[in-house]
Amino acid sequence: MLRTEAPTREDLVRRASELVPLLRSRARWIDEHRRLPEDVIEALEGSGLLRMRVPTQYGGYESDARTLIDVHAELARGDGSAAFCVSVWSLINWVAARFPDEVLDEVFATPNTRVCGTISATGTATPVKGGYVFNGRWRFNSGVLHSQWKFTAAMLDGPAGEQEPYTALIPVSDFEIVDDWDVSGLRGTGSVTAVAKDLFVPAERVIATRVLFSDECQSKINATKPIYNVPLLVTSTAATAGQTIGSAKYAMENILERLPDRKITYTDYTSQREAPITHLQVGEAALLTEEAEARAHRFTDLCDAKTRNDETWTEEERVHSRVQMGRIAQLAKKAVDTLAMAGGGSSIYSDVPIQRIQRDLNAVTIHALTNPSTNIELYGRMLCGLKPNTPYL
Repeated sequence: MLRTEAPTREDLVRRASELVPLLRSRARWIDEHRRLPEDVIEALEGSGLLRMRVPTQYGGYESDARTLIDVHAELARGDGSAAFCVSVWSLINWVAARFPDEVLDEVFATPNTRVCGTISATGTATPVKGGYVFNGRWRFNSGVLHSQWKFTAAMLDGPAGEQEPYTALIPVSDFEIVDDWDVSGLRGTGSVTAVAKDLFVPAERVIATRVLFSDECQSKINATKPIYNVPLLVTSTAATAGQTIGSAKYAMENILERLPDRKITYTDYTSQREAPITHLQVGEAALLTEEAEARAHRFTDLCDAKTRNDETWTEEERVHSRVQMGRIAQLAKKAVDTLAMAGGGSSIYSDVPIQRIQRDLNAVTIHALTNPSTNIELYGRMLCGLKPNTPYL
């Protein structure tokens, strides 16, 4: 077993900050080529940031929730697609660590292992001797072009016709990859479609999805660690929220850099910096970003405290986690939309970062698990005394 001393949060944030110039210099290439370039992957590997949620016995850091927020925010100051891929790897590496130990020995045998995937069961898993045969198409596989393993969900095709979602860890090389990721936002995540045709998966790498949403960590070693007993969707909030905050911060930096040399066309303002409307826009965006970050830190402080004490999460707390994810994204998006309006017509050019920041953040916000409307409705149901209308908590 490989063990290493985990860096501090401050050290990991510093490493992320050191990557920002590279990410900004490659951002347009990333957007145009719809994937991350090899020099960015190599830099991420060298930084150690891909190990944040890998178990310590495989050289990982088991970083806390607050670290995920702050590191992913810093990466988003460089490029939204790169930050999104790292957030996916942070989350799904953690999910993979809940599988049986013999599976983990295989999955984490490679240094800087990257596991991608989704929980959408858009395929079938048919029981056969020794395992299951998977068939189906899975979309939105962010980071799959640079991943070794894919977390895959499918509906069990049982002998009596009963259906239940099951999940598996499958090598990416076993899938057919369809290059269909031609989208408006998060273009550089390379979230292409993966196809399985009569693909055999050993039984030890397949478990019921309901188990992943329970407190039943299948790894005997990791089951003793409170960090792997946190609910999946709570961990998802911690992994996802930071990048939205970083995107808003990057948008602010970009606007402030452009202000002194920009006039407001068809007005007497020779410098946008002098216009009251600019002061209102910048001030409002700054407050929205501060509120998003404060909310994220308040949530992760709670998450880390409960993790340290190995406390069980109630249904109400799980719902509260979902709404944090939506609200943080909503606040950050409002901040970026406000700043994009302040950017004026010239900001729609491809070499001006704010148009890409806005597109990327919009893609994050309309993600099914992040969507503010869905999550706020869920929160409102709870406040009204109704049961949640989703098992994804």
